[in-house]
Amino acid sequence: MALRFDAIPRAQLPLLLRRMPKAELHLHIEGSLEPELIFALAQRNGVELAYPSVAALREAYAFTDLQSFLDIYYAGASVLLKAQDFEDMAMAYFAKAAAEHVRHAEIFFDPQTHTERGVSFETVINGLTRGIERARSELGVSASLIMCFLRHLSEESALQTLAQALPFRDRIVGVGLDSGERGNPPEKFARVFARCRELGLHLVAHAGEEGPPEYIRNALDVLHVERIDHGVQSTKDPALMKRLAQDRIPLTVCPLSNLKLCVFPRLADHNLRQLLDAGLVATVNSDDPAYFGGYMNENFAALSLSREDVTTLARNGFRAAFCDEATKQRHLKALDAYSLSVV
Repeated sequence: MALRFDAIPRAQLPLLLRRMPKAELHLHIEGSLEPELIFALAQRNGVELAYPSVAALREAYAFTDLQSFLDIYYAGASVLLKAQDFEDMAMAYFAKAAAEHVRHAEIFFDPQTHTERGVSFETVINGLTRGIERARSELGVSASLIMCFLRHLSEESALQTLAQALPFRDRIVGVGLDSGERGNPPEKFARVFARCRELGLHLVAHAGEEGPPEYIRNALDVLHVERIDHGVQSTKDPALMKRLAQDRIPLTVCPLSNLKLCVFPRLADHNLRQLLDAGLVATVNSDDPAYFGGYMNENFAALSLSREDVTTLARNGFRAAFCDEATKQRHLKALDAYSLSVV
């Protein structure tokens, strides 16, 4: 049954979007750490911050590119020391996600950000797992974990992180590749991704956010990823665009992130509309919402989307998720039921 947003006046779309069932596939859990929680955890753990107040920290969120954001991102993560901190961070995100009717989330986490500070892998994953279990039981939100390797570090470091993760293999649905893209091409991590593929893990990678279309192609051909995170630079390569459309490779697009990190100078210049018109499996996500000014609903509302766009993006999110087919169909039926209720 098709969604019936065509029957909804355009002016009512923002209100209806807020209640629409959604899947979020590109969310860095450390990037959901709001300044208020950063200061609360700093006080609890005796961590001294470089900023005197919440307001001063927020004022620092004037990024010029990805690296200027990452510098503050890693500083914010320094307050995460105990399993309870990771659980509290996860639950703060899940509470916002549930309020925005996110029904399924696939969450990135960066173990190297923490293990390099002396926080054990077990501490990180135990806290996040407890948050996921609570989200399911208390909020009705399902979630899974995608472990990301930091691409500015060596592949050897990534292999060591994978070894640390193996005792917790059953808690991780896939692996990804994030952090500074420039100068860190996907093929740098060919061995570790090959090993993850042998282990049966799902594979994704950030590519084509600031990096060239070639990074997207190499993520597909060398790393054999199933989804591309961002991928907005693909429009610079018509042959690549055609391949992404034909092979139904999902792109996890993050509009407000792209604006905040100056990938596009204005939201009016964003190419999500072009991606959809070319038949690509684009999805909408919030990336690092505490830093970029909005969670899922704000990202949906940021662009001038038609009723047809909204329908396509919502369905793409569930179809591209690493859920079993029965779960996907359950979520898609809920989306259809919501459509009928608003019509």
